[in-house]
Amino acid sequence: MNNPWNARFLDESYVYGTEPNVFVAEMQKRLRLSGDALAIAEGEGRNAVFLAGEGMDVTAWDFAESGLNKAKKLAEAKGVTVHTELVDLNDAQWTPDRWDEIICIFGHFPKELCRKTLSGVKEAVKPGGYFITEVYSQYQLPYQSGGPQDVELLYAPEELWQTFADWRIVHFFMGEVERHEGKLHSGLSHVIQFVGQKP
Repeated sequence: MNNPWNARFLDESYVYGTEPNVFVAEMQKRLRLSGDALAIAEGEGRNAVFLAGEGMDVTAWDFAESGLNKAKKLAEAKGVTVHTELVDLNDAQWTPDRWDEIICIFGHFPKELCRKTLSGVKEAVKPGGYFITEVYSQYQLPYQSGGPQDVELLYAPEELWQTFADWRIVHFFMGEVERHEGKLHSGLSHVIQFVGQKP
C-alpha cells in the first residue's frame, strides 16, 4: 500500500519539529502523568520523547516506518528510550486496562476508523488513567494553518463527548490557538482539546 506519511517523514528535517505539543506539555505539568504511556499516530516522536524525558515508559505507534525511525533517533539524541511499534490503527489490538495514559496529537482518521480508535482507547486506558488529545476541529479548513484539507477527517466535539460520556472530563476546549510546530502546523488554528479520566 502506498503510504503518503512514510514519504512525508523521509525528509531529514522534523516536519512537525522536535518539541512536544504545547497542550501535552501543559497537561503533563498539571496532571503529573506517570507510568506506561501510549502515543498513537505519533509520527516522528516529539511527544513520546518528551514523555519519556518526564520519566514515563512510552510506546509510540505509527504506520509510517520512516516516522518511527526518526522517533528512535530523536530519543537517542535526548538520551531517553521510546518503544516504537509499526501499527496500522485499522488492525490495532487494544489490550483492556493496559495504559496509564494514551496521547493522540493531531491524529486524523476517516470517520469509521476514528470511532473504532476512540473506542479502542476507551478500553485500553487503565481505571484512573487519562486520554489526552488535541486535534483540528471541523472549523479548521479556512485557517489554512495545518491539518487535513478534508472536513471528513476533522473532529466534531460530539465524537469525544459521546464516546467518553461516562468518564470524568478533566479538560475540554474548542476554539482558536496559535500553534507553531515545524513547517506543517503554523499559525492560528481551530482545535479541540480533551482530557478524560477513566472511572
